[in-house]
Amino acid sequence: MVINITENAKLQIEEMMKEEDAETVRLRFGVKGGGCSGLSYSIGFDYDVNEELDHTEDSNGIPLTIKKFDIDVIKGTTIDFKQNMMGGGFTIDNPNAIVSCGCGSSFKAKEREGTPESC
Repeated sequence: MVINITENAKLQIEEMMKEEDAETVRLRFGVKGGGCSGLSYSIGFDYDVNEELDHTEDSNGIPLTIKKFDIDVIKGTTIDFKQNMMGGGFTIDNPNAIVSCGCGSSFKAKEREGTPESC
């Protein structure tokens, strides 16, 4: 398994998936260039899978799609959902991140640096 989705994150994602139209919706997780540290996380819903470019798996019952190219910088990542007095949000714990931005959505990995930009 590439990504671990905690029970709290699973419950939140399932609620969000109810608002989507199709039964074939999948969570897409990956990285893109940019952010304070060079790479930023990308998370959202998708309906399409490219068998040649994408890796698919189920994590804690959530159908997940990841670009094969991104696996080396996100393998072992845990996605959680934390609730506090100010609301809630997803948190990402990536063991491959050697530097992370204070905002929590940008990082630098040993395998791929990306191009930093201002937050």
